[in-house]
Amino acid sequence: MLTQNDIELICNASHGDPFAVLGPHQVSPKHCSVRCFLPQATQVDVVSPQGQTLATLAQQHSTGFFEATVPMAAGDAYQLQVQWANGQHSTLEDTYRFPLVLGEMDVWLLGEGTHLRPFEVLGAHPGTMLGVAGTRFAVWAPNASRVSVVGDFNFWDGRRHAMRLRRECGVWELFLPGVPVGSLYKFEVRTQGGEVLSARADPYALQAELRPATASVVGQLPPKVNPSTQRQAANALDAPVSIYEVHLGSWRRITEDGNRWLTWDELADTLIPYAQDMGFTHLELMPVSEHPFDGSWGYQPIGLYAPTSRFGDASGFGRLVQRCHAAGIGLILDWVPAHFPSDAHGLANFDGTHLYEYADPREGFHQDWNTLIYNLGRTEVSNFLVGNALYWLERFGVDGLRVDAVASMLYRDYSRKAGEWIPNVFGGRENLEAIAFLKRVNEVVGVECPQAITLAEESTAYPAVSRPTYAGGLGFHYKWNMGWMHDTLSYMARDPLYRQHHQGEMTFSLVYAFNENFVLPISHDEVVHGKGSLLTKMPGDRWQQLANVRAFLGYMFGHPGKKLLFMGCEFAQEREWNHDQSLDWHLLDDPAHAGIQRLVRDLNKLYRATPALYQQDFVPAGFEWIDHGDSARSVLSFVRHGLNANTFTVVVCNLTPQVWNGYRLGVPRPGHYREVINTDSTHYGGSNVGTPLGMATAENVPCHGKPYSILLTLPPLATVFFEWTT
Repeated sequence: MLTQNDIELICNASHGDPFAVLGPHQVSPKHCSVRCFLPQATQVDVVSPQGQTLATLAQQHSTGFFEATVPMAAGDAYQLQVQWANGQHSTLEDTYRFPLVLGEMDVWLLGEGTHLRPFEVLGAHPGTMLGVAGTRFAVWAPNASRVSVVGDFNFWDGRRHAMRLRRECGVWELFLPGVPVGSLYKFEVRTQGGEVLSARADPYALQAELRPATASVVGQLPPKVNPSTQRQAANALDAPVSIYEVHLGSWRRITEDGNRWLTWDELADTLIPYAQDMGFTHLELMPVSEHPFDGSWGYQPIGLYAPTSRFGDASGFGRLVQRCHAAGIGLILDWVPAHFPSDAHGLANFDGTHLYEYADPREGFHQDWNTLIYNLGRTEVSNFLVGNALYWLERFGVDGLRVDAVASMLYRDYSRKAGEWIPNVFGGRENLEAIAFLKRVNEVVGVECPQAITLAEESTAYPAVSRPTYAGGLGFHYKWNMGWMHDTLSYMARDPLYRQHHQGEMTFSLVYAFNENFVLPISHDEVVHGKGSLLTKMPGDRWQQLANVRAFLGYMFGHPGKKLLFMGCEFAQEREWNHDQSLDWHLLDDPAHAGIQRLVRDLNKLYRATPALYQQDFVPAGFEWIDHGDSARSVLSFVRHGLNANTFTVVVCNLTPQVWNGYRLGVPRPGHYREVINTDSTHYGGSNVGTPLGMATAENVPCHGKPYSILLTLPPLATVFFEWTT
């Protein structure tokens, strides 16, 4: 029986089971009691689908609670004709006459935390129910006492559309008739203690408002993208992979239009042709999930399922991916499961409890970034993130995910002093829950999306990051080689006079080069926060700085491992990266900067056309030192081998400003060795020193342990690639 207390709870938005009160309730075989709560209504009539008035509801509470017995059977359709206090009239569907939103299998899988694709049932999904158009809403908040959908369709009033709790899985659900795509919404949560929290954005929202606004937007779930064997081959370990890392908000801006960002379609029109012309095989986008603060560069996301509204709607992002693939370019997304911000509209304290994050700050708070850490030991939280990985790979067809800050996930004492962290159950420092999560993500991706790849930004010596989980690894396809990056940049920053004493910084990476499937990254982190640009890291006068950049890029493309270069490095951006401004494209009016851009284009072209430079990146058979010990002259020389025994490339680096004439170099075979790239060419802004006619013929003179040798003229601060011919 309905009590006055039930009415008061509904009117105060405090009732935990609104369906027990509102909507139709059978009182006899041919009669139902219909109850509704419509603030500001003065009269409510129940009408049949044909428009016949069945009953006028009596007002039971001054705030807008109405009830009457109506001559109709349970399950009969009806509508509410409402007269409002402002004199307007409207005809409404009664939200509380609609059945359950979630199916039993979905409820069971969500309760287990094993639903591979929770985004298909949680969040906001437009559709029809009982022949009526509207939107299904569902949100996980097991510890709330009441959850309501609020939005621009109900005056953001938490009293009007309280949800039903599916206790088996802690999910609140509601079908709202008449709510279309594009509607703004949030979830209003009342805690067990009765506190009404600030309205929460939907964790599974497919779109969001542009910051500083924070509402979620009802969007359509993108259709699945069919896996591509072409993309699988392009992402393979034996394929050429040269990645252009981009921050979309500062690659280019329209300065004549208020320094605005490019839209998704404008990016597709400009960025894709540029990457294609430069010869890059992949784009890697810094995080595009919705984030409230521009200065986080996307690394503090709140809307993990929503492509940022900065550049347009989600369909625009989908078109960008499609156009990348049409141009033969892969697309990798930076993905952030390591932490999330504590903004009031986000995941923090979501239902009045530490639902997504660890409760203890020694486990759940990142001191470096002032962010919260996902409680990956909770299956629903792990499932939220695993599902998110599948969402981007399946629904947009992106090629892969570069997983940010993996080291911070692996260790409980990451960036913490003694006493500021909690050991695992065995007393160790490893985060066992995070390790299990990373393995699961990679296993699920491997099974469900075999065409896709995952890449780890992992800065420690944690073993087997890019080895299969069945072999004891974490299961990533690739790992960033942070050690190579640190050592080589440290060496290149030294005055060439002193480089002879630090040759090991350039060679040490080959000691461990085949322990993982490495990507060689020169990323955004190396050109920001006072580190200077790649150009300004280099010593010497301007000519030497530019020459050092050219020599370094040549060495990078010769070294085993896939390549990654941050935007602007390809033309020697002078100033440090600023996320609020466009790159300095005007520098290309300077022949020196244009020359470096031509060099990167030619290095990519050579790399992609030369199997020896990519086929055997991750096995010792793909690399052979000629001489790594000529530190007195700061010269490095090596051979890269392809799978075909007749396919090899010789690479020589002279990292001093001294020209070395008559330099004898051991080679593995007789024949001719032709320069295919010399970074000192005038074409790239160099001094055009090199071996006469760009060709050397092997002599039957043993050297460097090889049966043959060639005489070279080594240009200053340069890397030279030689192609062997008979």
